[in-house]
Amino acid sequence: MSSHTTTGAFVTENTPSRHPRALEPATLIFTILLSVGGAVIGLHLVTTLGISANTSVIGALVAMVVGRLSFMGLSRFRSIHRQNLAQSSISGATFAAANSLLTPIAIPFAIGRPDLVWPMLIGASFALLVDGFILYRAFGSEFLPATAAWPPGVAAAETIKAGDRGGRRALILAGGAAVGVGVSFFGLPMSAFGVAFLGNIWALSMFAVGLLANQIVPATTGISLSAAFIPHGVMIGAGLVALFQAARILLSKRSEKLAPDVEGSGDPSLASTVSRRTLRAVLRNGFALYLGGAVLIAVVGGLWTELPWFALIGWVVFAAVAAIVHELIVGLAAMHSGWFPAFAVTLIFMVIGLLIGIPVVPLAMLTGYCAATGPAFADMGYDLKAGWILRRGERPYTRFELEGRRQQFIASVIGFLVAIAMVAILWQPFFENAQIPPVSKVFADTITQGLTDPGIWLTLALWAIPGALIQLIGGSGRQMGVMLATGLLIATPWAGVLVVVGLIARVIWEKWRGEKGHNEVVLFGAGVIAGDAVWGTAQVFK
Repeated sequence: MSSHTTTGAFVTENTPSRHPRALEPATLIFTILLSVGGAVIGLHLVTTLGISANTSVIGALVAMVVGRLSFMGLSRFRSIHRQNLAQSSISGATFAAANSLLTPIAIPFAIGRPDLVWPMLIGASFALLVDGFILYRAFGSEFLPATAAWPPGVAAAETIKAGDRGGRRALILAGGAAVGVGVSFFGLPMSAFGVAFLGNIWALSMFAVGLLANQIVPATTGISLSAAFIPHGVMIGAGLVALFQAARILLSKRSEKLAPDVEGSGDPSLASTVSRRTLRAVLRNGFALYLGGAVLIAVVGGLWTELPWFALIGWVVFAAVAAIVHELIVGLAAMHSGWFPAFAVTLIFMVIGLLIGIPVVPLAMLTGYCAATGPAFADMGYDLKAGWILRRGERPYTRFELEGRRQQFIASVIGFLVAIAMVAILWQPFFENAQIPPVSKVFADTITQGLTDPGIWLTLALWAIPGALIQLIGGSGRQMGVMLATGLLIATPWAGVLVVVGLIARVIWEKWRGEKGHNEVVLFGAGVIAGDAVWGTAQVFK
């Protein structure tokens, strides 16, 4: 077989007639076991470090090893497409358990209402499944194109391809992985360095500006940008413009000329597989589902005892709007940078809830519902990007791609269901031992204490202006305002410096090596991200 990087198709000599099925007995058992491990890793990390690792590369590596075994039919896992299903299930379980389930249900527990944990778990589980479904149906559209960066997905795909083919590509990837693991040993966030080689340079440049500002300003002036709600204002402005730009795409009446293949590239994988009409229907139905989920939480959580009927209706509408807007902003950030500021964007809606006077219990439930959306959306985008890269050479392409995408969705849902079961079993021991995600404590403390600064509305409004302008100038393709706000919301030390160093190295290498240089930096960046993911997961076992 022969292959190319993300700029070209991965061509297989022996095209399978059908994509492997996620519900095949051996594959199902394997993905369930992987999902259990992924959920445990996610729960441990989010309660100890407050973060969650991307375990998709780990799943792919495990599948590669199992595929080398020749008994009990395990050799079938040599298939790159089964390895793709494996990485989809384990990463889905990890992010679902940590970010979409445990974090939301910890909020009512932390405000002293453990009786609301089960209602919140029901609502968060519903939101998780809707979150994944919307991404599955919208991926490959003009709004969420398969051709976008989705850096962790590139890392997973290149790892699988290198394991399948070996050769020079494997050496470059391995070199990047060695750098990722080696430098991560010193506590540096090497995923930030890796994404600099994969995403849109304009988007990543604004991301770096935000990261650097969030490091330099507090160190030189003593002013915390987050405490002053400056990043939140920037995100509100950029997010509103981003939604307007998305609406323009959805409502556009012009011809859907979305397939470069038609214009002579000869690569059908570059064509959109989701029409604007379908995308409109997906988002409309998604919003309706989120409305239903908000009603479900209001009923099982007994919110009618906390709010009058007219306020309860307002709460349901606001919760649904917050859920879908939250997932779209988080998804756009993840698509371009590989980092998603889910907790920070949730905080924006929580602050708005405080400012408009939502009482403590309804606000805690709204915050949890909002927090449940976004992580699975972003993670499934990564996984479908990996699958898209691995399937690009199959013919007939469209049928195989859509079928593979459906099987990945099934594998991810398996991971989601395992995560729901694991959280339902383990939340009580975790919380009784005071193992609560740190961000949940922040949400709970802020909700119960309220906001004392009357000027927050003004701050949000003033900083929304530059966020909106930058987003408008950059356009929907670059998402510069959203990426600036994402950087401002992330306080990871050295991340900004590493993104800048990576961008400079990328520009120099591509200018020197030309087209070969572009392919090489993509492989190297993917390796760095994979190495950082392996190191992060290894710390759990340590």
